[in-house]
Amino acid sequence: MAEFTHFNEEGRAKMVDVSNKPKTVRTAFAHSSITVSEEIYQKITHHEMKKGDVLAVAQVAAVMAAKKTWEIIPMCHPIPLTGINISFSWEQIQLKQYQLHIAVSVKTIGSTGVEMEALTAASACALTVYDMCKAVDKGMVIGPTYLVEKTGGKSGDYKRTDLI
Repeated sequence: MAEFTHFNEEGRAKMVDVSNKPKTVRTAFAHSSITVSEEIYQKITHHEMKKGDVLAVAQVAAVMAAKKTWEIIPMCHPIPLTGINISFSWEQIQLKQYQLHIAVSVKTIGSTGVEMEALTAASACALTVYDMCKAVDKGMVIGPTYLVEKTGGKSGDYKRTDLI
């Protein structure tokens, strides 16, 4: 089982010991999206959703999710995050459908990466938009959610080259 780092000698799950790894600057960039109806798009962009400012709440949810990733993903370490940023952009994809693109960047100076924090933040952000808008239309579609880029650490840098 030597090639599997998250299993102990008995073949059971374990959290990897990162105490001897050097602290380096690590970043991760993730993307998610949610496809919504024209009605939801109009309500969000004109601040007419009854639950409040959808993007502001989703942004805060994303920050909170990044900070709490270690509490919901079993093998993640608690990491002192030094920066989290979320940005949004809209794209009309069909006559009456719009897609909200969610871009998340997370940064730390630590001994393990922040890919899971960025992915968790992007997912929570999309889920929050869904939650705040489901009273208008439950037919929204979330995804795809994926890692765009990561820097730092033993495994080196990664940048997605295929277009999703």
